Amino acid sequence: MPQILIKLIEHLQADDAGMPELAALIAKDAAMTSKILTVANSSAYHRNARVVGLEQSLVSLGTDMIKTLVISESVFQTFNSFPHSSSTDLRGFWKGSLTTAVIARDIAKKMEYPHVEEAYLAGLLHNVGRLALLATAPKEYAFNFMARDDEDLCAVEQRTLQITHSEAGAWLIERWHLDSFLADSVLYHHEPISRVESAHPLIRVVRLAHLLCFHEDQEQAIAEAGHLCGLDGEALELIVKSAARQVEKSAAYLGIDLAGADDIPAPSAYAPPVVDPVQQRLSEEVRNMVLVSEMGQTFARQQGEAGLLDAMTRSARILFDFENAIVLLENPTGHALHGTATGDQQQRLAEFVIPLNKGGVVAESAGARKLSFVSRDSQALSVAEEQLFRILGSEGMVCLPLVANQRCLGVLIGGAPAWQMAGLQKRERFLQSFGTQAAAALETAISERGHTKRQIAHVAEEYREASRRVVHEVNNPLSIIKNYLSVLDGKLAKREPVVGEMSILNEEIDRVGQLINGLADLQPTESSRVTDVGRVVDDVLRLFRATDFVPASVQIVVRMQEEPAEIDGDADLLKQILVNLIKNAVEALADGGKIEISNRGHVNRERKLYLELVVSDTGPGLSAEVLANLFSAVRSTKEGAHHGLGLSIVHSLVKKMQGLITCRSGKTGTTFEILLPARGSTSQVAGVQTRVMDSV
Repeated sequence: MPQILIKLIEHLQADDAGMPELAALIAKDAAMTSKILTVANSSAYHRNARVVGLEQSLVSLGTDMIKTLVISESVFQTFNSFPHSSSTDLRGFWKGSLTTAVIARDIAKKMEYPHVEEAYLAGLLHNVGRLALLATAPKEYAFNFMARDDEDLCAVEQRTLQITHSEAGAWLIERWHLDSFLADSVLYHHEPISRVESAHPLIRVVRLAHLLCFHEDQEQAIAEAGHLCGLDGEALELIVKSAARQVEKSAAYLGIDLAGADDIPAPSAYAPPVVDPVQQRLSEEVRNMVLVSEMGQTFARQQGEAGLLDAMTRSARILFDFENAIVLLENPTGHALHGTATGDQQQRLAEFVIPLNKGGVVAESAGARKLSFVSRDSQALSVAEEQLFRILGSEGMVCLPLVANQRCLGVLIGGAPAWQMAGLQKRERFLQSFGTQAAAALETAISERGHTKRQIAHVAEEYREASRRVVHEVNNPLSIIKNYLSVLDGKLAKREPVVGEMSILNEEIDRVGQLINGLADLQPTESSRVTDVGRVVDDVLRLFRATDFVPASVQIVVRMQEEPAEIDGDADLLKQILVNLIKNAVEALADGGKIEISNRGHVNRERKLYLELVVSDTGPGLSAEVLANLFSAVRSTKEGAHHGLGLSIVHSLVKKMQGLITCRSGKTGTTFEILLPARGSTSQVAGVQTRVMDSV
């Protein structure tokens, strides 16, 4: 209610209040001041060219007109902003309200009722309940808002909405806490004349004004109501005739368009036919089925368990009009229900626990898989359940078990007012269907959570394995760098050129960087590159021969064919393969021996052309156990955390190059035969190949 209207009513009820107090009140409201100045400067009140100020305006308008303008403007501003009022034709409504107000004021004057402006306000507001019903139930009340205002309308309102517009209007005005019978006059304006015979004068005034405005054909009722107010037929006739002119004048001052208001039809109130209970129940069941199906699809679309729980509680609040809703999930051992950190009280709920073996309504509901309805004033509440009531802030509580495949996954707790619990009990089947859909979605989410954990564990294990492989591979160039630093030390002492050695160091440092970058998957690799095998073999041997890694007792022999030996593959990968194999061969020849690297030419294997590269040594050979697990990561007898990975890395590198590797070993030595795709034997694959850890 506008503050100016509240203060105005207080002003009207004060016997000693006069024009100065009224002027001070109006001056505080810019919109109201503007309205007063507009009317005072109109041709009806002002004939000079000079603009009249507020004080002069108040004097020229007079107290009665000022009060009428302030009351009417405040009421129109307030109730024209009601929902759906802008989309409804209110001309007929406001004309009826304004007419009733003018008639009520004139009746009050004739009766010498001391508060004539209060009578005017009561007449203006006597049908405001119709606007309230339109705002609350626009779909159900749209037609009846335009209907004829009589007892039939009240009966239809009571049947369809369980409240009449008289009751709605009185309820609304009572919220203003006025020291007045204003709300009563609105409530009883449809009462039989015999019931208001001894009522307060304001009630009788509004009842008579309503009859004169809307039911002028009910002569007997008008005569009886007039008698209660001490007015005869002639006096009432003069009041009605005077009212038409006053309404037209007031509407013009207030800027309200009432043109064509009398042409708006006012049909009889309409009530939809009574629905057969069986048909209504069937319709409700079908509607519930559709809603539950839609809920199931909504739950299935949620990403993650937290999103699903949020969707469940949000949907429950909407469908069942819960004031609040939370979910308690059963822990993995099935011994307790734990709160989930969702909503506004995340910390509080995350620490909330209800043991299932201690009894209580919630625990029994979960154990019996049965829907439960609990009242806050129940005598058997546990401390945990009292806490739940405080968290929910409700008088009633619904416990809905979430059961999937005979297992209770948790309980959805919904809070509701006490008056709503009976209605929720009638919707038990709908609640259970909702719980079934929610439980099915929750079971899927929990299963996916377990699958995700396993995937994360698998990825973590792969990453740890890849890290070990990278560390192993990094040791090779680091060993070469260390040996070359020794060579550099000697050459620098002798002032000999070190350009070649520096170039090799740069290459090996770059290779270390590439291996480490592979862990973060920073750079994509090309799917196919042409590599000269002979050149790679020479580079690898140059690395070993220029350092002290190859002892004098070990001879390295290279047998390459004269024609170019080119393959489709990365030179760095081939270099890693040869470094690992030669390093292993050198370590196997502790007592000396020979290592041979040879190119045996092209081989056709399953209609694909390969180049065969062989690395052999004259060592003692491999045991049967080692040979059986040759290309797997095995426990090595060498020192260090990452030994035993070399040949598994070789195997993965050959596989990445789309090649094949075999091993033959005996007392006379060990031979590795590598088949690598010959140049042009594989199609060029466009795109980026993902670098994986185990193939670095």
